[in-house]
Amino acid sequence: MLCEMAELGFSHAELSHGIRITLVPGIIKAVQEGVIKIGSTHNFCPLPTGITQPAPNLFEPSARDEREHDQWLRQTKRSLDFGAQMKARVLVVHLGSVRFFFGNPGKKLEAYMERHPGEVLADDPKYQSLLKKSIEKLRKRMPPYWQQVKESIEEIRIYAAERSISLALENRERFEELPMDGDFEELLGNLNQPHTAGYWHDTGHAELKQRMGLLKHREHLEKYASRLLGFHLHDVSEEGHDHQPIGDGSIDFEMVSSFWKPHHLLVLEFSPRVSVNGVKRSKERVEALMK
Repeated sequence: MLCEMAELGFSHAELSHGIRITLVPGIIKAVQEGVIKIGSTHNFCPLPTGITQPAPNLFEPSARDEREHDQWLRQTKRSLDFGAQMKARVLVVHLGSVRFFFGNPGKKLEAYMERHPGEVLADDPKYQSLLKKSIEKLRKRMPPYWQQVKESIEEIRIYAAERSISLALENRERFEELPMDGDFEELLGNLNQPHTAGYWHDTGHAELKQRMGLLKHREHLEKYASRLLGFHLHDVSEEGHDHQPIGDGSIDFEMVSSFWKPHHLLVLEFSPRVSVNGVKRSKERVEALMK
């Protein structure tokens, strides 16, 4: 796996949340032999024993159930230990969600968008009314989950810092996932040691949120530029499918690239269905934007 990445011209890779425990010996061997370097890992990596499919939300830091929280803490520490062994700089982390027993407002928004494909929802008063009510419902239910997220981060930050790894807090694509995009400011601003955690920007997630009317991509990046650690780079098709090759969708990567800094990690994050040619084209486009 890592040899194939190196042969495509990549000097670094991210070990993501689909790494099975059976792959670890080969990964360690490849890194020790200098095949490739690891820039970042993604919680949970490696996957918990018995899990064989990508499962970044198997346990959530927002969970109020003590048993799930203990599992999140244990598996995140395990990921940090492995990341330190791989000499990774950051661990990309999902921050959970607000859970609804029924009446999840995000489902209503998704259903509305599916019934109105290709429409500019910013100009649709019915959608805007639904969006406003959905946000109010989410905000009303959110406080205990949001408080748990902040407490969970505090529990893990020093453990990460002791291993010279920064927590990369990722923006998410689903309506009910945390943080709500405007809340990164509060989250990052209240950290006692801000260097131990930062913002990780996923271009596809931001594009999907923009289509939902929840943010404006450029303004969002401007707001958090000073706290950026890196990027997951992938495009989004007109139909709303993300993890597509760079340039094959609607994202303005020239705009995105204006926020790149030398210390940022740039990770191409694609669907397994993307062809080798799609990976090569994406790499070339990113390199051209860096000139």
